Amino acid sequence: MTIAVTGTSGHLGRLVVESLLARGAAPADVVALARSTAKVADLAGPDGPGVVVREADYDRPETLVPALDGVEVLVLVSGSEVGRRVPQHQAVIEAAKGAGVRRVVYTSAPHADTSPLILAPEHKATEELLAASGLSTTVLRNGWYTENYLGDVQQARESGEIARSVGDGRVASASRADYAEAAAVVALDARRDGAHDGAVYELSGDVAWDFDELAAAAAEIVGRPVTYRRLTADEHREQLLAAGLDEGTAGFVVALDGDTRAGLLAETSGDLARLIGRPTTPLLDGLRQGLEA
Repeated sequence: MTIAVTGTSGHLGRLVVESLLARGAAPADVVALARSTAKVADLAGPDGPGVVVREADYDRPETLVPALDGVEVLVLVSGSEVGRRVPQHQAVIEAAKGAGVRRVVYTSAPHADTSPLILAPEHKATEELLAASGLSTTVLRNGWYTENYLGDVQQARESGEIARSVGDGRVASASRADYAEAAAVVALDARRDGAHDGAVYELSGDVAWDFDELAAAAAEIVGRPVTYRRLTADEHREQLLAAGLDEGTAGFVVALDGDTRAGLLAETSGDLARLIGRPTTPLLDGLRQGLEA
């Protein structure tokens, strides 16, 4: 009974594979799917765990049905190319139907069906495609990854500050490994007894921290005082443009900070801790682990 994971050349997908193995999946029952198999060849090689590696390119549908041959449970890790994800995900969903996949576990975004979060629309559209597909599904609405803030910590090492336009917004982040473990738990449960069919989980960290707390964590890591400097949205945009970002990227980053300021990333539902059977990784530990990876 095979479990396949897409996007295994990326951070989250690879961690899902590692979590499946750590939780007892036989390597021969795990299929690592990637656009470039060379990037994950170590997972199948003589010095690796020996999982099955197959090519699966979201933009080349002809690779997808063969990649899913014999797969019962598919962990569909959402694509990383904003603006292209809906057709990419649709191709995978159609291939899953054609290959006879029994369950699709999809990594979505917080409250994707109702949230004004700038990243939500593509996830909402994908959830709608899944609902219309006739496939058995489980939706994991992943909150923010603690690793998203590694750049702030690294910058603070040089500048002694974290300058953002999030106001007093809070973030209930967790480590990628936490989210990956949840996907592995759901996939293994689905393979064993069909659990979580039709479930939608709002996944987030146990604690919603603010950016003064992020600055304090950064200070402990870098060994110097770090302060959080509150920027207006316009000041933030100008700062990003001065750093060399294009208008579109700068606007996107500022919009994400606006979403944080509005509290869209602050929910602590407890779903993630319940799925993985332990507390989520605290902010300081998650940052340290991310920097060491």
